[in-house]
Amino acid sequence: MTFQNSSRLYAAVSSLLWPAIFCAGLTGSYFAFQSHMQLFWFNVVYLSAVATIALFERLMPYEETWLERDGETFSNIAHTLLSKGSVQIAAAIATSFPMAVATVAQPFLSHQAHIWPEQWPMALQVVLGLIIAEFGLYAAHRLAHEYLTLWRFHALHHSVERLWVINTGRFHIIDSLFKIALGQIPLYLLGAPLPVFLWIGAVTAFIGLLTHCNIDVRTGPLDWFLSTPRLHRWHHSKLLSEGNTNYGENLVIWDQILGTYYNPPRPSSTDIGITGKVAKGFLAQLVQPFSTKGRRQIIGKKPKELVAKEELAARKAALRKQADEPIRKRAEG
Repeated sequence: MTFQNSSRLYAAVSSLLWPAIFCAGLTGSYFAFQSHMQLFWFNVVYLSAVATIALFERLMPYEETWLERDGETFSNIAHTLLSKGSVQIAAAIATSFPMAVATVAQPFLSHQAHIWPEQWPMALQVVLGLIIAEFGLYAAHRLAHEYLTLWRFHALHHSVERLWVINTGRFHIIDSLFKIALGQIPLYLLGAPLPVFLWIGAVTAFIGLLTHCNIDVRTGPLDWFLSTPRLHRWHHSKLLSEGNTNYGENLVIWDQILGTYYNPPRPSSTDIGITGKVAKGFLAQLVQPFSTKGRRQIIGKKPKELVAKEELAARKAALRKQADEPIRKRAEG
């Protein structure tokens, strides 16, 4: 059962759903952070967002081939919520991990020079924190794509061949720790208070869910400054020219500034995945990057476009060498 994508209701829901889920998640986070069990109630809000997204993935999917099409929409939703529940609880815990780290580490690592503008309203502090943390997250993400030492861990996330809410938290623990370090350390050094860390964690959690959702949402102007499903599908493309773009975790301002923003005027890619092979099973995926055989499996064959690029560079180098040869001989004579 899906909406007709030509209806006015469909268009309205498609335009309003992304900001509605995001704002609802942050509103729920506000009340969670006011409680005495902050992370517990945050995860309740998080799992509620998961259930909402899972429902709309069935009602208005972006890519229908990413759904299990057996004609049992209601049963599929029920089984997803039931059988995948433990997976999402694990994902929720993983999402809360940066918050837990900040809760323990912030009192010990916070800089005492009072550089952070604690007199600002909390909303402005969170925006500032997001911009600063995003640079570290952007750097970690980009480095993970450009260096095989890091890619062997990050490839697990890109090994999926469909994007949907269930695989949002599919990250190797080393990959997650690297991002947490680069994203949070600058905030510790500047003396950011704990609520800033918690709010950044909340924003990251809900944008993470929404960037992976298989829902036909229309994000329009949001694509210029926020990480959205449209931008993130390009990032998961098998083509290097498309996949090595849009590194922003929450914001894409650093992509805009550093030239890695990509948003051509056509439907975003559904041909996603990697050329290598990731092991089957949770434990096998954790240990695979640490063995020589595992690293080779993950890296796989070089993409055709990379091979062509290297061959072109080699031909240009050979031509330059040939052109320089007569000059060198005349200089020697």
